[in-house]
Amino acid sequence: MKVIKRDGRAVDYEKSKIEIAIEKANNEVKGEEKASKEEIKNIIAYIEDLGKKRILVEDIQDIIEQKLMEIGKYNLAKKYIVYRYTRALVRKKNTTDESILGLIKNSNKDAMNANSNKSAIAASTQRDLIAGEVSKDLTRRILLPEKISKANEEGILYFHDAEYFLQPIHNCSSVNIEDMLDNGTVLNGKMIESPNGFGVACSVTTQILATIGSSQYGEQSIDIRHLGKYLRKSHDKFKKQVEEISDKQNISKEVVDKTIERMLQSELSSGVQTLEYQINTLMATNGKAPLVTLFLYLDENNEYEKENSMIIEEILKQRIKGIKNEEGVYVTPEYPKLIYVLDENNSLNGGKYDYLTELAIECSTKRKYPYYISAKKLKENYDGQVFSPMGSKHFLSLWKDENGKYKFEGRFNQGIISINLAQIGIIARNDENKFWDLLNERLDLCKEALMCRHYALLGTSADVSPIHWRYGGIARLDKNEKIDKLLKNGYSTLSLGYVGIYEMTKLVKGTSHTKDEGKAFALKVVKYLKNTVKKWKDETGLGFVLCSESSERECIRFAKIDKEKFGDIEGITDKGHYTNSYHTDEEENIDIFDKLKFESEFQKLSNGGAISYIDISNVKSDKETLENIIKFVYDNIQYVGII
Repeated sequence: MKVIKRDGRAVDYEKSKIEIAIEKANNEVKGEEKASKEEIKNIIAYIEDLGKKRILVEDIQDIIEQKLMEIGKYNLAKKYIVYRYTRALVRKKNTTDESILGLIKNSNKDAMNANSNKSAIAASTQRDLIAGEVSKDLTRRILLPEKISKANEEGILYFHDAEYFLQPIHNCSSVNIEDMLDNGTVLNGKMIESPNGFGVACSVTTQILATIGSSQYGEQSIDIRHLGKYLRKSHDKFKKQVEEISDKQNISKEVVDKTIERMLQSELSSGVQTLEYQINTLMATNGKAPLVTLFLYLDENNEYEKENSMIIEEILKQRIKGIKNEEGVYVTPEYPKLIYVLDENNSLNGGKYDYLTELAIECSTKRKYPYYISAKKLKENYDGQVFSPMGSKHFLSLWKDENGKYKFEGRFNQGIISINLAQIGIIARNDENKFWDLLNERLDLCKEALMCRHYALLGTSADVSPIHWRYGGIARLDKNEKIDKLLKNGYSTLSLGYVGIYEMTKLVKGTSHTKDEGKAFALKVVKYLKNTVKKWKDETGLGFVLCSESSERECIRFAKIDKEKFGDIEGITDKGHYTNSYHTDEEENIDIFDKLKFESEFQKLSNGGAISYIDISNVKSDKETLENIIKFVYDNIQYVGII
């Protein structure tokens, strides 16, 4: 017999749980008011003799109350009812008091450590964290179905960013900075017209990013290609100014050209410095700097190719230098993150922009970023397209506008739910049939949780965040218009993430997913996840995607929950964290090139986001090896982060 829990899960029937519940009520009464061992046994026998294959846990409790009253144990029945009611209250209790007081007293470590790029003791940050604790509590108790809340608490899935679910705001986005700069925008009720030069364009861009960061909770990205035209505007402006003077003073062309070059370089340097410093010093209303990624791509079909190469070079040089901290020491800023695109013209095979890639490698050895995207592999996986992820992690699925043209900028992610594959492996162990049954049950929960994300945004007015919906960040809707059309037909994405492929494979197949038998099983599971997500998309018309990139926080959280529930399991829960998605476990000591080749097979299955990380700390001084790694990345894998 299967018992259907409140969260919708089907678990094996265990009579001992009935015995424990009645005995707890027994302890509250005296003498003949207690139920004897035989009477408890008869109640259990009655339930078992019903012959049901599936029974609700609430039905079992109803039967217990009924049978206790039938044998005259009225006081005991009353105590059992109180016990049952008290358990329900525990599930529904308000949880904000302790968590909020913990924030004020700096003792709520989970909330304080959730975001490394903001100070949890600053008043502005605490205000946002307090609001987040209230949102999480209301989300758990009221906004989500109980089975979803329960699944989140038990580590079955992770409902990302519940601290923002109370409001109709979305996750990450790819900002349409081209539209906003070319056609103007509105900030704080003030019209901002198209800039007349690079410096102003950089300043306006940072103001846009800070405003957008205040009305969404995930990362955002912009494509640097759209700033090239404004550097040319600055060049043309300087050229006109200098030539007017030279005509009057008969200055040589050589001097004129050098003067223009010097003025342009000064404008370029100060503009990039504005981007770097303002992104790091401006603060969104959530108490932290905007979570921005700059996409560095040299497209030879772009008419501002030369200007874009100059901008990328300056960005890399300034990042190599770093930013001074409060002690005056140059450090690596967490944001903006940099993504450098490798293409035919800069993949260290004699391309004219190889010098920029050499600069990017130097930057990686000193300042963590940039990450690297292979245009070659991206084109293979996305029908010839090269585009920025939303922030640094989440990729958009292919979508065409009414003219049949692919569109990536001005799109967004509604939300993400991650499934704990390791926990399924713990429960199923070596029973592969049990694994697939559990996986299907839990995927149904994940779909329902993602639909909660979708329904929460339906009906949202464009005036909730004008910078997104009315003034070009995402769209240019009318005042009071609903954003619903942007939530449907695949325009925006809904992401299913996953954690613990390595642990899952070890538990079910007894070997790592890097070994032949384990790899076949792991790939089968990820392909199944991809096909399931596609089925959801076909059924609903919504933009469901599979995303392999999960946060370190949830990898730790899942492992912590499972350790408390299942105890120490060697190589699984005793590590304190699970491996991120399909990544290889650090204890396996795989060669960098073998690791990249292996993980590339999993990347192409996760079209909603995939990144692999490599540690270059042991080869930082070996220029030849570093260059060989970058060449290998270009030919073999879509996306790589350096640590």
